[in-house]
Amino acid sequence: MARTYPVPHAIRSPEDCHNVEDFRELAWRKLPFPVFHYIDGAADDELTKARNTAAFADVDLVPNVLAGVEEIDTSIEIMGRKTALPLILSPTALQRLFHWQGERAVAKVAERHNLWFGISSLSSVSIEEIGANYAGPKMLQYYFHRDRGLNSALLERARAAKFDAVALTVDTIVSGNRERCKRTRFKTPPEFTPSSFMSYATRPKWGLNFLFRERFSLPNLENHVAEGSRSAISIQDYFDTMLDPNMDWAEVERLRGDWSGTFCLKGVMSAADARRAADIGCDAIMVSNHGGRQLDGSRAPFDQLEEIVDAVGERIEVICDGGVRRGTHVLKALAMGAKAASGGRLYLYALAAAGEAGVERAVSILQGEIERGMRLMGVKSAQELNRSMLRAR
Repeated sequence: MARTYPVPHAIRSPEDCHNVEDFRELAWRKLPFPVFHYIDGAADDELTKARNTAAFADVDLVPNVLAGVEEIDTSIEIMGRKTALPLILSPTALQRLFHWQGERAVAKVAERHNLWFGISSLSSVSIEEIGANYAGPKMLQYYFHRDRGLNSALLERARAAKFDAVALTVDTIVSGNRERCKRTRFKTPPEFTPSSFMSYATRPKWGLNFLFRERFSLPNLENHVAEGSRSAISIQDYFDTMLDPNMDWAEVERLRGDWSGTFCLKGVMSAADARRAADIGCDAIMVSNHGGRQLDGSRAPFDQLEEIVDAVGERIEVICDGGVRRGTHVLKALAMGAKAASGGRLYLYALAAAGEAGVERAVSILQGEIERGMRLMGVKSAQELNRSMLRAR
């Protein structure tokens, strides 16, 4: 979402932020450029990343009036849990790299607002810590590795930590071509190069936090592979060397049986794949293109939503994942038939900008937009939204 207007003053604190784009600007001020571009970047020409948000503008909301909307209900039930908003904080990797509070900050805010959130297999806080300390509904974003022992261990750890769901990511069998990361030579943990040194040096608060707080690691992996410890690797190399490109529907069905709990597929983009997910007993799908970070030129999730909901909406819960920057985007996704909307950058910019306080403000802003939008739409319950309230431009 590119800013199309000047701001009257510099954005220097969370209080200056009134939308996701404001937090993006503040994150740019706070982060070394390789880290910012890892969050902000996408594949190839980044056309799909831009389209993910732009797609929402191609459909207009048609409000009803005089509906008596002093009292409204924004809650939904999704993946077996009732949540306060039809919004999911999508799992994302490496969060303590963006701010030292990392996944802990996001987990606290999600618990406070009673929202689904997720951690990645590549999270920087362990499955066990999240399970022990945060009571809100939580999922593990599960990457399918070549190492079958690691795969089994991740499932068992999530089960022991009483995670509510597993979301298998199915669109990362190889890495997308993330050119910004190539140009900045981004790796995790960061490697300080002559070209990036000044960026790190001019962000001393980030550098001091990174160097003198707890050691950065990927605790869900460190007992299995060097890439979970101090060994620096690019995300592209990780996907290309560690994940199994032979993953197929038979493997997914076996994994679904091994987990036995609530099971979601993240990265479904076609109606045919949505039908297969329903056929093998998945509980939910995230219609997602990984934030435009994998296949550039892919359709946007919102563009595919109508076809997928029509194909399987009565059989499986459909979540629109990606491109969400406004509460009205959430409302449009629900009106198109999704049970919820989700996103990562919508809170990652805020996390990078100000830690827990930033995530809290970002979620509160989106909550206010959802509530205001429902009242202006004449909708008393999030479940009342339907396609009669949408018009294509």
